[in-house]
Amino acid sequence: MNRPPVEVADIIRSAGEAFLDRSRRWITWQHRKVLLAILRCRTAVLGGHRDRCANCDHVAISYNSCGNRHCPRCQGNACLRWLRAREAELLPTRYVHAVFTLPRELAPVALQNKKVIFNLLFRASAETLLEIARDSRHLGAEIGFFSVLHSWDQRLLFHPHVHCILAAGGLSPDHTKWISSSRRFFLPIKVLSRVFRGKFIAGLKAAFHAGDLHFHGTLLHLAQPRIFGAWLRTLFRHDWVVYAKRPFGGPEHALRYLGAYTHRVAISNRRLIALEDGNITFRWRDSAHGNKKKLMTLPVDEFLRCFLLHLLPRGFVRIRNFGFLANRRRASLLPLCRELLLVSTENTGATATRSASRSVLWRCPRCGGAMRMVERISAAQLLLRSPPQTVGCAA
Repeated sequence: MNRPPVEVADIIRSAGEAFLDRSRRWITWQHRKVLLAILRCRTAVLGGHRDRCANCDHVAISYNSCGNRHCPRCQGNACLRWLRAREAELLPTRYVHAVFTLPRELAPVALQNKKVIFNLLFRASAETLLEIARDSRHLGAEIGFFSVLHSWDQRLLFHPHVHCILAAGGLSPDHTKWISSSRRFFLPIKVLSRVFRGKFIAGLKAAFHAGDLHFHGTLLHLAQPRIFGAWLRTLFRHDWVVYAKRPFGGPEHALRYLGAYTHRVAISNRRLIALEDGNITFRWRDSAHGNKKKLMTLPVDEFLRCFLLHLLPRGFVRIRNFGFLANRRRASLLPLCRELLLVSTENTGATATRSASRSVLWRCPRCGGAMRMVERISAAQLLLRSPPQTVGCAA
């Protein structure tokens, strides 16, 4: 893989210690840790490994990745490994992509209470899907799905939402048959929107009375119960945005969707265009005008501030399973789903194993063969060697 013309590490390097000095009022140890990890990623500081091609014996030295989940360089391999594990859990049926978005009025509160708001967003969206799907007036089935949290939009603004990938159907209440959804739609959008809004606001109110919400700066007035109650009522003035794509193709399409959403960070290196005169230019997609691609230029300090807005709380789980895919129920209910869909577990397992065995982290730049690690190299040893080749690298 060729190196992009500009990477987030280059932007951090150009900002230098002066950025930390200018940002000392708000920057934390977690911000510093992430910036340092991105800077060190795939450099000699972290050591490396020597790889050999299984076909032509071509040898290359690669630097190690930092493994930080906010690093744009590390997410490709992490996504591959996650998809391998999920491959055997996909069912031979159509899938649905749904998105639950918080309104812009909640963004400042979410920014000051990330862990509480993000957990509530997961819980409210999942309960909404499970409840409406169980309703006999709609699907009347127990569904299963993955949810993935994103906190950004294309311009790096704070925009919390969850992407859900669902099987287009579910188990009947007595677990004796598989109920498929309509081919035209999965669940009614307006019902999902209003139930989601009600559940989230009820959860927000409960969190306030439990003392779990904290307000600072311009939001300090919301700490007063009467003002907070009045602010909550304004959230009922309009419907909240819920998007659900029509049921699409089978498990291979679901894997492609999962790969696009599960391990993304606020911005990928591929979207960065140029770094000149203390400004960074990047590409973004304007969904309000037919997904037209546009360019945006920001000062380096502002770009890094926006990037750091999207750091997750320490230990926060951003990919979660619900319904019959929940961790406690998956082992017993997934085989039942396959049985009801008339597909043997043995055939599905064999297919997943063959597919996973074909996946390699990186391939030989000469012949395309699989590159296998043959030696680990410490940072001290790398100082005595020539730099690694830039035509390819592995984590």
